[in-house]
Amino acid sequence: MSLPNPAELISQMATSLTAHLQQRAISEPRFIGIRTGGVWVAQALLEALGSDSPLGTLDVSFYRDDFSQNGLHPQVRPSALPFEIEGQHLVLIDDVLMSGRTIRAAMNELFDYGRPASVTLVCLLDLEAGELPISPDVVGATLSLDAHQRVKLSGPTPLELELQDLAL
Repeated sequence: MSLPNPAELISQMATSLTAHLQQRAISEPRFIGIRTGGVWVAQALLEALGSDSPLGTLDVSFYRDDFSQNGLHPQVRPSALPFEIEGQHLVLIDDVLMSGRTIRAAMNELFDYGRPASVTLVCLLDLEAGELPISPDVVGATLSLDAHQRVKLSGPTPLELELQDLAL
């Protein structure tokens, strides 16, 4: 299977996100990337948009519902939101949407900071393997993988996708 080029996806996503925000009359969204890959995608997306908006970062390690099964990520860092959440239009960015559990954890954390006016979900890849009813508003590409396959994003510069086979 050939994976898409992240730089090309980011360019397409910038165009789609601009249209999405204009359609909803959102002029000053707040951008938040989910560590780590979502932050890399968010940085590239802000650059593609020509935006100098501050970027918030979330580390959802303590908010995941599978924390007891998977343990704590070895490099937990605090979340950093350089703006208010209350009443703001947020653009939440992640690299790969798989089960939906990371997004659910991010939403839980965001609502601990306040009640946003709206949340637009942007993902580089949607693997359509959802365990939860979560889907992105803007997506770079949708892939169908075998159960033993995963996609890993490396970066931040350049952003590269790698197909991993867990059966090997």
